[in-house]
Amino acid sequence: MSKILTTQLNGLLGRIQASEEEAIEDTARLLAQATIGHGNVYFACFGEMKAVEMNALSSEAPFVKLIPWTPATKITEADRVCIFTRSANNADAISLAQQLYDHFIPFSAVASEVANEENVLSELAYTYISMKIRGGILPHPTNLGERIVFPHLIAALYIYEAIKMNYDEMISDEDELAE
Repeated sequence: MSKILTTQLNGLLGRIQASEEEAIEDTARLLAQATIGHGNVYFACFGEMKAVEMNALSSEAPFVKLIPWTPATKITEADRVCIFTRSANNADAISLAQQLYDHFIPFSAVASEVANEENVLSELAYTYISMKIRGGILPHPTNLGERIVFPHLIAALYIYEAIKMNYDEMISDEDELAE
């Protein structure tokens, strides 16, 4: 089963890389605007996606200028937000997205669904990254058709790392120019 899991995850991450590369770069650029300016970067993470924020804040190489987001956070026009949610239909994520949109604060969003006119979160976001997950990826060994592995967090962490690599490069270029 582990070989099948590895193959499925490689396929998923490959699809993300192939189709979302431009959106990942645009998201990094959007977040770098806050860092280069006088703003802060916030990750608004819902459900199990809170692990992305924990990783970004506590890892060996933390995300520069990232401030923990809570519903009480006062976000300014200089700030940038990246919403991480399993589903683009998450009511809390859509509510935050609508508030940011209404206050003309550019933000990005990461969710499972593809971007389209029916995806409200993708329509509101300045940049949108799809995790390309429609359901589970591994069939249950005893039940035909039932899926048992839901790799949303793995996909989100992959996307986070891809954003961070681009972001770090952008802000280091800015640091070099300032010297």
